[in-house]
Amino acid sequence: MTLNRGDKRRGSTPFAAQQHLHRRSMPVDERDLRALPPEELSGLVRCTSYSPGGEHRKSWASDSSDSVISSGSDSDGSLYKVMLLGEHGVGKTSLARIFGGVEDCADADEAGNTYDRSIIVDGEEASLVVFDIWEQDDSQWLQNHCMKMGDAYIIVYSVTDKVSFEKASELRIQLRRARQTEDIPIILVGNKSDLVRSREVSVDEGRACAVVFDCKFIETSAALHHNVQDLFEGIVRQIRLRKDSKEDNARRMANTKRRESISKKARRFLGRIVAKNNKKMAFKAKSKSCHDLSVL
Repeated sequence: MTLNRGDKRRGSTPFAAQQHLHRRSMPVDERDLRALPPEELSGLVRCTSYSPGGEHRKSWASDSSDSVISSGSDSDGSLYKVMLLGEHGVGKTSLARIFGGVEDCADADEAGNTYDRSIIVDGEEASLVVFDIWEQDDSQWLQNHCMKMGDAYIIVYSVTDKVSFEKASELRIQLRRARQTEDIPIILVGNKSDLVRSREVSVDEGRACAVVFDCKFIETSAALHHNVQDLFEGIVRQIRLRKDSKEDNARRMANTKRRESISKKARRFLGRIVAKNNKKMAFKAKSKSCHDLSVL
């Protein structure tokens, strides 16, 4: 598969680059967002897998788990609001632009901080609106609303910046206070994993933090597009696990397990047995499972 601009990049295959995308700010007050007509909301900043010339561009890796970008038609699936949180300079905007397919576009630096895209995960369509507004205007009012309006949250830190990691922990505590009666999907993201020599936060530290704060964890590299696809697919799965029926989720899980190897199934089964009889092993098992974005 040809990568953006012909660049040679390592890591996972990036989202397809797009041309002439329409991207603008969306209302940040949840009341304004809900007041918009469905047809207007679904048409905002939509990024599709078709170029203006009509030529279809395949997106993401061909061996992904049934995940592709949908066409430009209105989505029949659910619309989920995903908020990006984190310190300045950790890569929130880079991740959002990769999702929106606008990182290499000429207008990438123009005003606009919301990205709407329909994707198919596990054979079913879902529409995500990703908000990169956490640092907009440095407004405390806006940040308070960010804590209340999301269907899911992605808390980003840089693995090269210990302070940003500590700030991510603080944000998780703030979220718990703001949404204490709700089970909101949260993924802790250690970005810039490609900068190995500058690393200040280990994978084990990130994983342990996710276990303590009861959220999921993944490391990404926006520069290499590594794990960006897995991140946004994972947020869809985490939302569905909480919002959809047990029957729907059981069916999706059955489809996923059918694709697993026998050895992987056996390791998971044995791991559960051992963890039941050993608290230390139970913590370790939970630590490992925080990487699995397809389970609670």
